[in-house]
Amino acid sequence: MFEKLSDRLERSFKILKGQGKITEINVAETLKDVRRALIDADVNYKVAKTFTDTVKQKALGQNVLTAIKPSELMVKIVHDELTALMGGDTSGINLKDRPAIILMSGLQGSGKTTFSGKLAKKLKSEKALRPLLVACDVYRPAAIDQLKVLGQSIDVPVFTIEGSKNPVEIAKKSLEYARQNHNDLVIIDTAGRLAVDEQMMVEIENIKNAIKPSETLFVVDAMTGQDAVNTARTFNERLDFDGVVLTKLDGDTRGGAALSIRTVVNKPIKFVGTGETLDGIDVFHPSRMADRILGMGDIVSLVEKAQQQFDEKEAEELARKLRKNQYTFVDFYKQIQQIKKMGNIKDLAAMIPGLGKAIKDIDVPDDAFKGVEAIINSMTVYEREHPEVIKGTRVKRIAMGSGTTIQEVNRLLKQFQQTREMMRKVGSMKGPMGAMSAMKGMRGLKGMPGMPGLK
Repeated sequence: MFEKLSDRLERSFKILKGQGKITEINVAETLKDVRRALIDADVNYKVAKTFTDTVKQKALGQNVLTAIKPSELMVKIVHDELTALMGGDTSGINLKDRPAIILMSGLQGSGKTTFSGKLAKKLKSEKALRPLLVACDVYRPAAIDQLKVLGQSIDVPVFTIEGSKNPVEIAKKSLEYARQNHNDLVIIDTAGRLAVDEQMMVEIENIKNAIKPSETLFVVDAMTGQDAVNTARTFNERLDFDGVVLTKLDGDTRGGAALSIRTVVNKPIKFVGTGETLDGIDVFHPSRMADRILGMGDIVSLVEKAQQQFDEKEAEELARKLRKNQYTFVDFYKQIQQIKKMGNIKDLAAMIPGLGKAIKDIDVPDDAFKGVEAIINSMTVYEREHPEVIKGTRVKRIAMGSGTTIQEVNRLLKQFQQTREMMRKVGSMKGPMGAMSAMKGMRGLKGMPGMPGLK
């Protein structure tokens, strides 16, 4: 998401960078190009125009014309206004009630059911809550079964009344069940339609009035662009929801909905859904999203993702092994699995400042570690724990078993040894200069098996 917009904005700012003298005319020219970029990204026209008018007013008010680095000051102003456009501050979710009741709304296909599962898993692990999922979509074929499968995969119970076609009754009975079984969080998945209709609106209104939820969330597919914004407006007029969930932000979307929806409905974006796995959910941070749009990366989110997957005691044990040169393929394989849980590899890399642009034209498949995993899985237990014994006929056997070549196996062995040695030096050398010296060894590392084109 936002890749094309980021490129366009970067080109827009180059209009200022190449000028020997900055004038009100070329500031206006830059912002005209910015407005075109926003509209091409499917941002609402009025939102785009108001945005650039505000930026121009602030730019001229802050003496961009006489600044030492006018393009950098312009980027800062655009960043601040993008952050404000998307809501400014991060909005939390209301979990004070017991049980806390979260009502999902939205059109069919927006991702309500999947997101319900993602949210249940997130709040269960991070807040130590005991969620109950409620299946109130009594119309869509297999909707109840889908929620049951999701619930089973995250060990969360699913409430429904077999044969009932009354979603209001199901929702009310689910609250009784939750109180009796000490569930302190109830997430209610409701039915959607292919388009907004009166029957749908009356039904969701009746459910809301009956259960009085702590939080009503509107779930919308970001791929639908301005249609998403229009649908949000209609739902908000009837439901007065508390926040928006944007799903499928990892798809080939222009991102206009994320930039327009906050202004149009005056409700915050609270969560974003990325990827198909149940870990693909993030709290929406306007400032961090502005960073990513302007190519600044998002290192804070990357660190938070890592903290969710890496256990502190395991990290300490790993550090000890690295210092003593005892790091093995068993440890390496564990780390690969943890990294995969963090999300799409290319998306993760794009969070590192400067790296997103460097890899934007490189195809990094979702199974990027496939070749490496195949090689490690073709090793014996002893070989994984003692990499130094892998030579000659062992290399040939591993290559045959993994469907790779002898050269690929040897390359992985060499890189593994280089990495192990480099990390040992990093662990033993004190101070930043020592670490920098050890890091020079990274220059020789090249693409790994299954990850062609990466260095």
